[in-house]
Formats: sequence, C-alpha cells, structure tokens
Amino acid sequence: MTGVSAEDSDDDYGGEGSEAGLRDALVYLLALSRPRFWLYLAGPVMVGVVYAADARADLLTPATVALFAYFLLPANVYLYGVNDVFDAPIDEENPKKDEREVRYRGQRFVPIAVAVSGLGLLGVVALVDPIAWPWLAGFWLLATAYSAPPLRFKTTPLLDSLSNGLYVLPGAAAYATVAGSEPPLWPLLGGVLWTMAMHTFSAIPDIEPDRAAGIETTATLLGEPRTLAYCFVVWTLAAAAFAVADLRAGAVLALYPVLVLGIALSKVPVDRAYWWYPAINGLVGAGLTMWGLAQVVPPSSLF
Repeated sequence: MTGVSAEDSDDDYGGEGSEAGLRDALVYLLALSRPRFWLYLAGPVMVGVVYAADARADLLTPATVALFAYFLLPANVYLYGVNDVFDAPIDEENPKKDEREVRYRGQRFVPIAVAVSGLGLLGVVALVDPIAWPWLAGFWLLATAYSAPPLRFKTTPLLDSLSNGLYVLPGAAAYATVAGSEPPLWPLLGGVLWTMAMHTFSAIPDIEPDRAAGIETTATLLGEPRTLAYCFVVWTLAAAAFAVADLRAGAVLALYPVLVLGIALSKVPVDRAYWWYPAINGLVGAGLTMWGLAQVVPPSSLF
C-alpha cells in the first residue's frame, strides 16, 4: 500500500461525518494495522488454543473466538498505531512509509481509534480465564512501552529485541484460557527467542533511516553483518528450545537460521528478503497449527 501524501489531514478524509470520510479513514486504519502481519498476533492464539485443547469443544468457545478476533485486527491497530503516532518524526525519513505502509500526519481520528482498540482488550479480559490476565496485561504493557515514552524500548539496543516477546503473549493467554494452566516453559522460551530474532532481522532495512534520525536499536548498534549473525544465533537457540519440547518442532524452526545464513551468504538485500517472511511465517505457523489440530481432531475421525 502506498503512503499518505504530505498534505494528509482530517480534511483529506472528506470531513467529519461524511460517508466518504469514514470510508477513507477506515481504509487508512486498515493499512496502519499492517494486514501482512496480522497473523503475527492472531497466529499464536491459534497455536495456543490447539495445543491446549483436549477436545473439539475446546477449540471454539466465546473466549477463544474473542481472543482470535481481538488479536487479528484491534490489537494490530493498537500496536502499530502507538508506533506510528510516536514515530511520526522518524518516519519522515523512512522509505517504507512511501512504498509498503502509511505515514501518520497528525490525523485526529488515529489516536482515538488507537485508544478504542486498546480499551477493547477489556472485553477479552471479561471472557477469558483469570489465569490468562497476566499474559494479556503483559501484552498491553509491552505494546505500549515499546513505542511510547518514557520507556520507549524500541530505542534501547537489546531491549528493543527482548520486548518483542509481546508477540508470544497472545498465544500464552490462549493456552492458559483453554488449559486452565500456564503454558509449558520450553515452547514459550523458544517463541520469545524467535520473536527477538524476527524483530531484529526486520530492523535491518531501517538501519540508515534510524541512524539519520538519531535512533539507537540493536540493528544500528551491530550493523548489518553482525545483526545477521545475531539473528542466526538467536534463531538457532529458538530451534533448540522448541526441540527440547518436540524434536519435530525444533526441526521446523531450524529453517530460520538456515534461511538467514543463506541470505547472508547470497548477498540477497535484506529489505527484499524481509517481505518474504509474512508468507514463510504463515506457512510455518499453519503447519504447527494443523499438526496440533490433528491431535485433537484426528483426520480419520472426519471420514
């Protein structure tokens, strides 16, 4: 999707209350939510549900549906909306906002929509098992503190990487809700390590814009070659953690260090390879989900 032009303001959305203005605002918010990345939050919910379920009845409940629906769209509006609002000065120099994303220009409806999306989590809290509440609270805190002052983790090397464990928390909340117990340690640790590497890999195309804006990240600190090495090591640790829980899962996750090694050796531009990952991650997540689902609903039972 293309970025919003330099003249964007509330007036560019047709004026308050107009049908065209509402439509354009919704299209903008849809683009802001990064549809390519929706499954980064909703996907872990599906994984958490299927691996916690003991029977078909556990899969579709008001709580599991609410978790999936919230983390599919409203949570993405909140996460990326907070990011865009507080990153507006930096994004002036970021070419991604002209080519793949939209640029926030101070439109008044954006903070309102972001706040409403954040408050929507309270509706989910009302439906899930209380054991999941700390995981949901952790998501909200990290999703906010990652971009918003005073903590703004995204501008602190290593903390920017570690705080992206927030993407695992919806899955942990889903698992806890369905199982009534905490998620197992090793897959949880593997998931956090995976998100650390994925986040840092995705920051490589932003190294120059971030340096120009005076922003420090793990990627700007290390530079591209060492950041690729960092991602290789952390993705290898993620695969090892999953292998402790299940060798087959570890084998699947071993794809990631192999891929990043291939990218480094082949000299494929990272800003090009980065856009392969929504599809790669979707396929890996779908495979893990289908495997878990087959344990709950054996394929033979469908015939």
